[in-house]
Amino acid sequence: MKPKIFLVEDDRTIAKNLAMLLTSEGFGVGHCACQREALSQLGEQRFDLALIDISLPDGNGFAVCTAVKEKLDIPVIFLTASDDEVSVVTGLNLGADDYITKPFRPRELIARIQAALRKSGRSPAVFRVGALVVDATSSLVTKNDREVFLSALEYRLLLAFINNQGTIITRSRLLDELWHAAGEYVNDNTLTVYIKRLREKIEDDPANPQIILTVRGLGYRLGELSGK
Repeated sequence: MKPKIFLVEDDRTIAKNLAMLLTSEGFGVGHCACQREALSQLGEQRFDLALIDISLPDGNGFAVCTAVKEKLDIPVIFLTASDDEVSVVTGLNLGADDYITKPFRPRELIARIQAALRKSGRSPAVFRVGALVVDATSSLVTKNDREVFLSALEYRLLLAFINNQGTIITRSRLLDELWHAAGEYVNDNTLTVYIKRLREKIEDDPANPQIILTVRGLGYRLGELSGK
């Protein structure tokens, strides 16, 4: 069952874009636009994580966070246009698991959500693709019970595929993933090299890959994945 996000955001445009982003990443989304609506819906549906804007038209996200923690006990990430210390400390003291300041990078938000879900045990931490096993908690990769040694960028590339299971991921998206991970510019030729190196380490036959599949003209997708 895919994780479901409880989105509390009063800006309709931001909420629409966030819902589209989260849906494209394989999440379910339930949206409320104000504190009153959010509080009334708590307990009516199953959610795995709450994404809450601090500034709401009829109150603030702090009250929603407190109610979420009491009734659902799920991770909470605050969205805020303000990075002032008081708001951040208040949110964390109320039990929030993380916060992210607007404007934010979509990939950073998804990474924060996935990290919070893994930490809470609401997202599988061990993934298997054939004989390849990836333990996201320990960053250990094994194949046929033998450790596979990957560089930091190779591992980040593999995680990009795992985090986008069931969808085609474009080369431009992968370039964005590697660029932020490396903290430096990564070009198209570099991506080709890293995909080749990764396949050589994890595929039985790199010339006929079964884990990282090429979708001609579109990008790549991961072979059949199972959580453990």
